[in-house]
Amino acid sequence: MGLSNPEMRRIVEEQRLGFAATICEDGTANLSPKGTVTALDDDHLMFADLASPQTVKNLRANPSIEINVVDPVIRKGFRFKGRGIVVDPGERFDQLLERFTSGPRAVRDAKARIRHIVVIEVERALPLVSPAYDEDVTEEEVSARWQQYFQELWEARRRS
Repeated sequence: MGLSNPEMRRIVEEQRLGFAATICEDGTANLSPKGTVTALDDDHLMFADLASPQTVKNLRANPSIEINVVDPVIRKGFRFKGRGIVVDPGERFDQLLERFTSGPRAVRDAKARIRHIVVIEVERALPLVSPAYDEDVTEEEVSARWQQYFQELWEARRRS
């Protein structure tokens, strides 16, 4: 089970920000934002380790990971569960690094900043849908509500 649904790939590629949950040595949860989440292929996601020492440490001890990626405007997304593999610098790392260093969404100064790349073998993908849809509203209505909210928020920030 991977990114077989085109909507999954679209959400991941558009949003790029996901929240990754891993398990610490003491059994507690570690939740960390990852701003470079991308689809590697139909069965794998990946993200760059820019400042993720705890996530990397956790995955080396226990590869279980879940990443949630949600579009904040339409209030829909996906949760991806699987196994995270830490790729250290070397040949495979260099191949994957190309995905982060080229194109319009390249990570600035990526070659110097990326310490590892985490590849996630997606074992299960499930939709995440806001309870806002329980009110029998359309995606357009939910989207309009949140677009207005963010517009007002950004305007207030500009004024302050």
